[in-house]
Amino acid sequence: MRLLVTGSAGQVGSEVVRRLQGRAEVIAHDRRTLDLAQPDQIVARVREARPDVIVSAGAYTAVDLAEKEAALAHQVNGVAPGILADEAKRLGAVLIHFSTDYVFDGTKDSPYVETDATSPVNAYGASKLAGERAIAATGCAHATLRTSWVYGPHGKNFMLTMLRLAATRDELRVVDDQRGAPTSSLQLGELVRELVERELDAIRAKGGVYHATAAGETTWFGFAQAIFEAVARRRGAGFRMPRLVPIPSSEYPTPARRPANSVLSNERLAAQLGVRLGDWRSALEEAVSALPG
Repeated sequence: MRLLVTGSAGQVGSEVVRRLQGRAEVIAHDRRTLDLAQPDQIVARVREARPDVIVSAGAYTAVDLAEKEAALAHQVNGVAPGILADEAKRLGAVLIHFSTDYVFDGTKDSPYVETDATSPVNAYGASKLAGERAIAATGCAHATLRTSWVYGPHGKNFMLTMLRLAATRDELRVVDDQRGAPTSSLQLGELVRELVERELDAIRAKGGVYHATAAGETTWFGFAQAIFEAVARRRGAGFRMPRLVPIPSSEYPTPARRPANSVLSNERLAAQLGVRLGDWRSALEEAVSALPG
């Protein structure tokens, strides 16, 4: 089996490559070899590879900067996935694409399901929703995986930011009125491996949008607490834990609005594709154990 992976230097893409290398023929592209803002490059790389599966892990992920660079975000997140989907359909390949909880406005009290109305509150979410719709319009065999609060032992993410700040600050103020499910890149890499090795026929038969987040929920404040507790258990006396102060979103204004509720229901993923991600706290322990040093 031949796989083409976009965004192979990113958090999720690198994990997908790591999990599938040696199990399949993996053609990995990062921005240096496949710029998703360049449609001709997308077509050329796919036609060169002639993959059986395309894993679309590359994206424009600078949520706040997207408010100023909405056109670029739309090109990478909204247009490029549709081109990948067109090429997948032409080849008879399966497309596995990552989307986001930010397609919702966060006003629902309970976990979002796939059929809930979308209503992004920022440019990033709007660009990702455009990508979802572009994929669906092609009619290719696909699984669009909406995930949330992605972090891991490499790249740029909340966990690594908290640990970097903790090295120089005695106190950190963290938002405590946004809920979601921190989902590790390790979990998502393993999910793709399972889908590729076991569920491609199911995707062809029952493809569409699926929510794919870690089980459970917390706030950014609760996530920060759990991160420091997990690192302290691992490093012992060598880790200096900062004092955490919970704050409302109003005290931490950002260019892009964030949904207050980002909790997604994963029941469709379990029922139709037979896959369920583990609890976020267990996944955090695994991610902390994989930290460099």
